[in-house]
Amino acid sequence: MKPIVLKPLVFSTAAYGYLGEAMAKQGGWEQGTIARKTFPDGEHYLRLDTDPADRDVILIGGTVDEKSTLELYDLACGLVTDGAFRLRMVIPFYGYSTMERPIRPGEVVTAKTRARLLSSIPMASRGTQVFMLDLHVASIAHYFDGDIRTIHVYGKSLVTAAARRLGGTDFVLACTDAGRAKWVESLANDLHVEPAFVYKRRVDGSSTEVTGVSAQVAGRHVVIYDDMIRTGGSLLGAAAAYQEAGAVRIDAIATHGLFPGDSLTRIRDSGLLDRIIVTDSHPRAVALASDFLQVESTATLLTEHLISNR
Repeated sequence: MKPIVLKPLVFSTAAYGYLGEAMAKQGGWEQGTIARKTFPDGEHYLRLDTDPADRDVILIGGTVDEKSTLELYDLACGLVTDGAFRLRMVIPFYGYSTMERPIRPGEVVTAKTRARLLSSIPMASRGTQVFMLDLHVASIAHYFDGDIRTIHVYGKSLVTAAARRLGGTDFVLACTDAGRAKWVESLANDLHVEPAFVYKRRVDGSSTEVTGVSAQVAGRHVVIYDDMIRTGGSLLGAAAAYQEAGAVRIDAIATHGLFPGDSLTRIRDSGLLDRIIVTDSHPRAVALASDFLQVESTATLLTEHLISNR
């Protein structure tokens, strides 16, 4: 008699329920349930209502804030302690890329300390994997310690498909500064379009100004790519430069859309951009989706990587 092989079991943090549901459906996997409540003193209660014992478990959650990071850590520890034989953590957004290296003496490299925290999760008997999407700084994948295997998932297929929808076959693929020029040039080569970037000059310790554009964009449709949009300051500065250089339409694409506070409203009201496309890697973007901000699912891409890295 052949042993019964159970489907992978998918859990997610509270903020990523939408992605857990989509990936479970995409993979044909079982979706686990979690009971949550908060005690009067602010302490959080978690209970795994679906037994993970002897199961291949997928846990989805981004480090969008400290609460979410700790929930991801607590759930991962609980899943292994309760018997998951393998743990695959999917972190669509790793949120500590601002402090990925020290600039001044005494600065704490939070990207590394959080990676060490997650590295202390007990190891599942058949191993633990961490999948991360379009890291702002690729070296973050090497901050994890021990036997955890990290897999950097590139969202190139999502970006190129979005660029084609926005620009068709005749557009300029641009970036916000020269720091992303090589990556944008690679994307532009795949799309068979012209790349462009802006030149910047540092004014003081906290600000820069645009001094030029690297390509002829007059009369052209410009699609700006950046891996991440936070408040949109760099995006607006670049868009203004491309508009001044003669671009007739400007759109933007990013993997991660954070948009804290009223930043999306400010971007939209600038009138510089027609549309923005981001992925659902961050729940804030999902909450703000509109005709102006279009949000693409990462479920298929992430599920395919989980299947190919069994």
